[in-house]
Amino acid sequence: MSKPRVSLCLLTYNERQGCERDVPSIPTEGFHEVFCVDGNSKDGTIEYMKERGITVHIQPKRGLCAGYAHAVRVSTGDALVVFFPKGTLSVELITTLRETLEEGHQLVAASRNMPGAGNKEDSKWFRPRKWFVRLLGKFVSLVWQREGTFLTDILHGVKGFDKQSYLDMNIEEEGMTIDLAMAMRSYKLRHSRVEIPAFENPRFYGDTHFTAAAGGSELVFFLLKELFGLNPGQNVPGVKF
Repeated sequence: MSKPRVSLCLLTYNERQGCERDVPSIPTEGFHEVFCVDGNSKDGTIEYMKERGITVHIQPKRGLCAGYAHAVRVSTGDALVVFFPKGTLSVELITTLRETLEEGHQLVAASRNMPGAGNKEDSKWFRPRKWFVRLLGKFVSLVWQREGTFLTDILHGVKGFDKQSYLDMNIEEEGMTIDLAMAMRSYKLRHSRVEIPAFENPRFYGDTHFTAAAGGSELVFFLLKELFGLNPGQNVPGVKF
């Protein structure tokens, strides 16, 4: 069986400083194409990407879910690696994600919680974000995982996936719940999953675009609706769950 054609999407929103650190070192060899999906940045991110010769697609709708959906629509490969050039992760992860996808897996997730991985909270005693991610991951696994790899970091956006598998998940295009939705539905559809270790360094500029309070409440609400079959993606004729 031939290897899938893997596209690389750099997902950005006001990340020029991170792009300036990461983009020159990004390993593009082996990718079918490289492009950027941008959430209408105002800090020069779009201009910088174009200066580097990278095609930029502007999201027609706001939100992280919409960014992934647009990346799938504009890509021409069979599979997709999504990376956020913020200067917090090693760009070598990109190669590992591609190579692992080429082995035939449907979902490859970069985890900060598996052995050999870590993040900025690990040196602290009080680690609310990590505890929340682990608790959420175990709950989702208990409800829906029946086989395959347990996802230890279900809220990390850096991942690779087969495009048809993504389409089968019927992911909603609104909001910021893409990572949780993909984890839950990959369990339900029994997709082939694998994790690779990632170490996340502290952000060296600006503030995160994902606040804990707002993000946490949206995730919990989405999870509850999924439990009761009330999310829009679950209520389409022909969907398998």
